[in-house]
Amino acid sequence: MRRLAILTVIGQAGIAVTGSVVRVTGSGLGCPTWPQCFPGSLVPTPHSDIAALTQWIEFSNRLLTFVLVVATGLAFLAALNTRPMRSRLTWLAAAQPLGVVAQAVIGGFVVLAGLVWWSVAIHFMVSMFFVWMAVQLVDAAGDGAGPSRSVVPAAVRGLIATSSVVLVALLLAGTFVTAAGPHAGDAKTPRLGLGVQATAQLHTDILFGYLGLVVGIGFALQATGAPRRMWRRYWALVALVLAQGALGGIQYALGVPEVLVSFHVLGAGLVTIGAAFLWAGTSERPHVEATVEPAPELVDARA
Repeated sequence: MRRLAILTVIGQAGIAVTGSVVRVTGSGLGCPTWPQCFPGSLVPTPHSDIAALTQWIEFSNRLLTFVLVVATGLAFLAALNTRPMRSRLTWLAAAQPLGVVAQAVIGGFVVLAGLVWWSVAIHFMVSMFFVWMAVQLVDAAGDGAGPSRSVVPAAVRGLIATSSVVLVALLLAGTFVTAAGPHAGDAKTPRLGLGVQATAQLHTDILFGYLGLVVGIGFALQATGAPRRMWRRYWALVALVLAQGALGGIQYALGVPEVLVSFHVLGAGLVTIGAAFLWAGTSERPHVEATVEPAPELVDARA
């Protein structure tokens, strides 16, 4: 179950990265219709206006959706066969294949809308949501069937929850930078008129706010004597956020080169994973040892 859950995290984050490859290569309308690639054809077909490579880049990203449906479906089946059955594990596992299907529909809408920037932003944010949920699935796979109990004080949980909300704002601001930038997925797609400099400044301002909250979480964990597993997750998040911030600065300084866009999307997924693991670590569900009643003949013998 845990291995399948980890595969789900990789798949949910990975398909966001491959989607960025589609965008930076200008292949967003390589298949201009949905669910077909071209009217009357599910697969790429020779076309005078669209290069074959462009078609196959977009089509390959669509094919990954089916791979992810299989992976998440297997995780769901594994959850159903876990004993004792745990409702949280089952519901988290069920959300994954449903999320993949929902993302496929949203992706179809993005194509039919001509890659308008706000539709791409929605597509990305929904991807990050299901990355977050996939991490909760990994954590639930290691949980027991006992009742949930907090491992940190409520104030620390509240601080981590607040940082998660700010992370959502940070990711959303990142989509604005992308929307104003040169990588639209297709040369004819209009860009967000706010400009890269203004949107990048907004993104940076929120980043500093998020960093401040992360530092505050560290002091809170120290003051409350948080367990070792929380510290491991905390320092992993710190490393990911610093690396992603440095990458963003380099990306801006170099004029947003294509390859760094995909690496930045990967970084966004990794930061989301790190933040999700930190949140998941604030509570645990212990394993409940089964009690075995003595056989009747043993009770009679003792009597």
